[in-house]
Amino acid sequence: MGSVTDYVVMELRLLRTTLGLSQEDFGRTIGYSASHVSSVETGGRPPTTDYALAVDRAHDPGCDRQQGGRFTRMLRELSKVDPEWLREWIGLEREATLLRWYEPAFVPGLLQTEAYARAMFATGLLPPDDVEQRVVSRLERQTIVTREVPTPLVAVLDAMVLRRQINGHASVMREQIDHLVKMAELPHVQILVVTEEAGVYPGLQGGFILATLGDGSVVAHLDHQVRAQVVNGADDLANLQRTWESTRGEALSRRQSLDLIKEAAQTWT
Repeated sequence: MGSVTDYVVMELRLLRTTLGLSQEDFGRTIGYSASHVSSVETGGRPPTTDYALAVDRAHDPGCDRQQGGRFTRMLRELSKVDPEWLREWIGLEREATLLRWYEPAFVPGLLQTEAYARAMFATGLLPPDDVEQRVVSRLERQTIVTREVPTPLVAVLDAMVLRRQINGHASVMREQIDHLVKMAELPHVQILVVTEEAGVYPGLQGGFILATLGDGSVVAHLDHQVRAQVVNGADDLANLQRTWESTRGEALSRRQSLDLIKEAAQTWT
C-alpha cells in the first residue's frame, strides 16, 4: 500500500485496539462484518470512503454526519491529483491480486503510453494543467503492472482499439501498439483481441474492470461520461462476470492476439 494508506490502516487498527474491541465487535459498531474489518487491517482490501465515514460516525463525536471526521479527512489525502470519484477505485486497483479489463473503444489506461494518454485527455474539455496532472497520475497507476511483485492483468480489447486513429497522429498509434506488444510478452499480462468476426457480443455495451482483492472478493469499475462508479452489489457483479466470460470467450487466444497486434503495428507508419 501507499504510505498514506498504510498510515490510515495503522490508525484504524490502533483505534479498535484502544477501544478494546474485537474485530467482530468493532465491525458491529460500524455496520461491517468481522471479515471485512480483518481484511482492511491486513491490507486485503483498502479502506474506502464509506468505510471511513462509518468509523467516523460511530467513534468520532465531533464528526460531521455528511462530511465525516478524522478518517474521512485522511483518505482525502490519498490523492490530490485525481478526481474525488476516482480515488476509491485507485486504492482498490492498487491492492488487487488480479485485474480483468474489457475495453471496446480505447487502450486500457494501465497499458497506455504517455503520448497516447496525453492525446486521450487533450480533447479541449480540460485545461492544459489538468491534462498534465491526469497524465502523471495515469503513468503512476501503471506501476502496479511493472513493480517487483506486479499485479496480473488480463485485458480484452475489441479489434477497433487497434485501428482507431488518435488525433491524426499515426506515430502515436505506432508507439502505442508497439508498447502493447511489449506488455503482452510479459508473463503476468495477457492481452486478448475480439475480432470483427465475432459480430455483436455483450461487451460492446461498454467497458469495465473487475478487480479481485486480497480477501477473494471482487469489485468492479464502470466509467461513464461524467464520472466513474465502483460497483460491489452481488447482482451487478454477477452480471458483469457473466459478460466478462462471454466476451473473453469471443476473443482470440493469447498467441493469436499477439500476432494480430503485431500485424496492426505494421499498418501505422
